[in-house]
Amino acid sequence: MDLVCASANPDKYVEMAQILSGVANLAPRPKDIPEVLEDADNLLDNARLKAVAIRSATGCPAVADDTGLEVDALGGAPGVFSARYAGDDATYEDNVRKLLKEMKGVDGERRSARFRTVAVISWTDGTETIAEGIVEGLIAETPSGRGGFGYDSIFVPSSGSGKTFAEMEDEEKNVISHRGIAFRRLNRRLKKKNA
Repeated sequence: MDLVCASANPDKYVEMAQILSGVANLAPRPKDIPEVLEDADNLLDNARLKAVAIRSATGCPAVADDTGLEVDALGGAPGVFSARYAGDDATYEDNVRKLLKEMKGVDGERRSARFRTVAVISWTDGTETIAEGIVEGLIAETPSGRGGFGYDSIFVPSSGSGKTFAEMEDEEKNVISHRGIAFRRLNRRLKKKNA
């Protein structure tokens, strides 16, 4: 099965391709397709916007995801605004710095958070396949690790070994991560669709 990745983020593409390996061949998003405006107020609709736009532009089934970090002490923020938490042109480091600044003085279990990913495949017949993945954890007080991307250096998953996502090897992270969970669920639905 061939899919086009709707994400322009090369880090996401690599992670998606690793997780979908053996079930779908994931082509990178064509470079000549402009950015898709993600102006929905929830993760599902943002993922859908991207998947439909890339499917329409390429004529091929497209897969997209949208991910948010939901921090309880911040009322669920940054949530749908995770990628641009510190501004439209924010780097990963800018977003992490802003989040840690806002979490100053919050300690222990009050640093609870979750990563939520919603993945959508937009098929050429207009139908879609949707899956969600959630992983609970805590926000670390300082960044740790060199791997991953986004908020990985400050997110310690409850189901892990006390390491941040950024301290894990890709294979270890993909087993327990929100994106790993969402895309494995997507894999199962794809297998049923092909059966």
